[in-house]
Amino acid sequence: MENLLLIIAGVAIVLAIAYAVFNYFCVKKLEEGTEKMGEIAGAIRIGANAFIKYEYKLVAIIGAVIAVVVFLVISWQAAIAFVIGAVMSASAGWVGMKIATYANVRVTDTARRTKDVGKTLKVAFKGGSVMGLCVAGFALLGVVIVYLIFGLGVGQIDEIVSGEISKNFITQLPASFTMTLSGYALGCSIIAMFNRVGGGIYTKAADMGADLVGKTEAHIPEDDPRNPATIADNVGDNVGDVAGLGSDLLESYVGAILSAVMLACELFTHTAAFTDAAFLQRLMLFPIVFAGYGLLACVIGISYIVIKPRLSKNVHMELNIATWIAAGVTVAVGAILSYFMFKDVSWDEMKLWVGFNVGEFSPWLAAVCGIVAGIIIGVISEYYTSYDYKPTKGIAQSSKEGPALTVTQGLATGMISCMLPVVVLALAIFGSYELAGMYGVACAAMGMLSFVAATVSVDTYGPISDNAGGIAEMSELDPEVREITDKLDSVGNTTAAIGKGFAIGSAAFAALSLMTSYLYAFTGGDLLLNLIDPLTLCGALCGAALPFFFSGLLIKAVAKAARKMVEEVRRQFSEYPGILGGTEKPDYKTCIEISSQGALKEMRVPCIFCILFPLVTGFVFGPEFVGGVLIGATITAIMLALFCGNAGGAWDNAKKYIEAGGLNEIKAEIEKAEKENAEKATETSVETAHAENVGKGSPAHDAAVVGDTVGDPLKDTVGPSLDILIKIMSTISLVAVVVFSEYNLFNLLGL
Repeated sequence: MENLLLIIAGVAIVLAIAYAVFNYFCVKKLEEGTEKMGEIAGAIRIGANAFIKYEYKLVAIIGAVIAVVVFLVISWQAAIAFVIGAVMSASAGWVGMKIATYANVRVTDTARRTKDVGKTLKVAFKGGSVMGLCVAGFALLGVVIVYLIFGLGVGQIDEIVSGEISKNFITQLPASFTMTLSGYALGCSIIAMFNRVGGGIYTKAADMGADLVGKTEAHIPEDDPRNPATIADNVGDNVGDVAGLGSDLLESYVGAILSAVMLACELFTHTAAFTDAAFLQRLMLFPIVFAGYGLLACVIGISYIVIKPRLSKNVHMELNIATWIAAGVTVAVGAILSYFMFKDVSWDEMKLWVGFNVGEFSPWLAAVCGIVAGIIIGVISEYYTSYDYKPTKGIAQSSKEGPALTVTQGLATGMISCMLPVVVLALAIFGSYELAGMYGVACAAMGMLSFVAATVSVDTYGPISDNAGGIAEMSELDPEVREITDKLDSVGNTTAAIGKGFAIGSAAFAALSLMTSYLYAFTGGDLLLNLIDPLTLCGALCGAALPFFFSGLLIKAVAKAARKMVEEVRRQFSEYPGILGGTEKPDYKTCIEISSQGALKEMRVPCIFCILFPLVTGFVFGPEFVGGVLIGATITAIMLALFCGNAGGAWDNAKKYIEAGGLNEIKAEIEKAEKENAEKATETSVETAHAENVGKGSPAHDAAVVGDTVGDPLKDTVGPSLDILIKIMSTISLVAVVVFSEYNLFNLLGL
């Protein structure tokens, strides 16, 4: 049965990757459009390729050092698994970036030729689906490779069953299968961190420079070809919002799956009554096979948009249907899988060993808790970030009073938006624990991301559409083309906020289950982390401050790079006045170099810091302190990530609401009321005066651009990086705790 289940997971992987290849070439064979469109797209492609090559060279050096350390201190198995994880994550980011740079101009050309929203959506989504399918396919492929080679081939699962764990040849510390899986997760996390941070700094430096000078000072449209920072801005969309997004959610997906597998190993090792090796095998396989079925479900959901003959103009509805199909099929098939995998084990034994309270359906119901929580968090994120709803409309309205109130209203919206998602997370954690113990919490994380291929496809289509709009503007195409791409891009901002909600929620579940594995690893089965203990409490306080410090480093890095971009754009406008007159060409290359150099230089400190912090504090203060750090960091990182993602998304869509004429519609309503209610003429005339000139280029629009600029580093750099921060720290701590629990300065001093 176990072999059959692995074969099914293998079939899902092959099918997903084959489908990705098919969609890749379907998009690539489409025409690029006019010569000018091809020239602009080529410049974006060259810039994105150059940046990611330099970034991967830097990451390869750091990764090689980490792999050697893991090899010497932990185990050779963990070191090889680390390399496999890094390769899978880097490959997904690379493929996603490549297809995005091909799809963007083809989306523009489709809009230009057809003037049809549905047909344009199909091309953009096909491009996004390549990334989505590769993220899930590569991640699951790596998991299966590690499971087959080290779990079965090398015999590390047999070692768990026999209780005779092999040891590292230098440190003589246990080299278990849990450590090998942690190595794979760590490899994925390292690439995700550098891609997210580096890409985030790049794209936001260019975006802020283009907006602050181009829109608010020169009063030229977004992506106007006269703005020297436009090409860099479009390059940034590909390296940050595509390559970074893919690596981020791949890491989340892997962390969710492996947290359940590792916890199963630890429960078997440290639960005296748990002696059924066959049940252990099924516990380890369940999250892998469940993810495989989820991948098959995503293929079905993605096919809805790809195969459907004609898509409607309601972009959001079509994308939601694809996601709902993937989620629904995953839930239905998961119930069947759970029943057949665990029906032979008695309820009493399952409850005693791992806390299954509803028999064979326990892990499935726990996974459903995660899926439902993810959907609810997504709906909440949509409410706070979409300009169809009151919070974002309120920010747009406040823009009429200037940038100060725009920023203030956005901050308030972001802070308020944290409460409901956290309540949902808390209920889901409690519910999944009551259903299936800590293993159930890990299953909830896995369930939340079980249809990640569909959510990443929806997310990636957003930056592709954004790029398409930029190419349309720079190629001076019919304004109707830009209207189509802007409609797709606006929905993409909301779907991106929803995707970030899934990533943050799964990070909370995965971090909690990894914390349990961490406690098992250093306590030998006595799960106790006392917050009253001074070391643990001090660690929790430092951990709570850590996400703020990390976020500050990232915002400072973006501001530093953006400052150079602003200076360069101002210099070009000042020294070459013919640029704004359309008689001289701007220097795009210098702006691309500024973003590239700024990102590569500024990303090092935040990334290396989050890797070294748990290690340094562990070897100085010991495992109790690091346990406190993980608790504090997880709690505050979740709040900050939700705040940053929702506030930034709301600011961005408030700007788009004004650009779409939303405030002009309000103005028309006021004027209508004025005519109908002559007795209130004085009152409404004041309101009308405030409502005058509230479209593009107005003071209200300028204020909204400032708000969007404030939100840019929050939603696209800080927020997405925080969920990686807590998982990378949890994984590093789990890998290293076997060492620093024995060898730390406090132990040496007898403290």
